[in-house]
Amino acid sequence: MTNKEFAIQLEKRTVKFAIEIINLSASLSNTPEALVLRNQITKSGTSIGANYREANRSRSPRDFKNKIKISLGEASETDYWLEIIEELKWINNTNLKNIRNEAKELLAIFTSIANKL
Repeated sequence: MTNKEFAIQLEKRTVKFAIEIINLSASLSNTPEALVLRNQITKSGTSIGANYREANRSRSPRDFKNKIKISLGEASETDYWLEIIEELKWINNTNLKNIRNEAKELLAIFTSIANKL
């Protein structure tokens, strides 16, 4: 697989992940506490792919590296919010486990990319 093919696949993967995060967020209750988490996880979960897309259209290697590190940080933050939701037992299904696994995989991918720069 070429770098370009990998980038296209990863962009699609981050879009799918963002949609899963939005759907998960929409399924949370409307309590004040849940609204805080809904806002945080929606922002961080959708920002991963947005920053990765920007990285792929960056103007310089330095800009690319910066955007990748932002994607990495957003992936880490998203996993944090997912862990809290899991610990609170606000969602009790395997879908949450699948989303957490994907968050961890995205975190590993962006960590690997960042470490190679």
